[in-house]
Amino acid sequence: MTSQSAERIGGWLLAPLAWLLVALLSASLSLLFFANALMSPLTYTLLRAMSAGHMALWVASLLFALAMWYYTLWLTIAFFKRRSVVPKHYIIWLLITLLLAIKAFAFSPVSDVLACVSCCFRCWPLRCWRPIFAVRSG
Repeated sequence: MTSQSAERIGGWLLAPLAWLLVALLSASLSLLFFANALMSPLTYTLLRAMSAGHMALWVASLLFALAMWYYTLWLTIAFFKRRSVVPKHYIIWLLITLLLAIKAFAFSPVSDVLACVSCCFRCWPLRCWRPIFAVRSG
């Protein structure tokens, strides 16, 4: 009887995993905000009073938040299962989060400094962790 244990996630792979888990927590929190808006009678009344264009944007935001939550959950599970598609999908996931950060600041009245800091914060793992995945998968 042989006992083979799976290789554990360790070393530098803990940093991208931590980033992914925090993002999953953040996406779950945003879905809770949407659920709160749907459950509260006051906000539900305000949503129904919106114009069709604003309601479509709100529903699109809800669908994007739901899609990002599901993709983040799937990627986290795949990370723990050590699937070979994780490096490619992790980079795609990082690029999507970067695009969503750019979109959020392009359509909101915030200072340019805050927008640059947020986008740099999103680019940091892409720049730092891509070589780690290249070495691991190569």
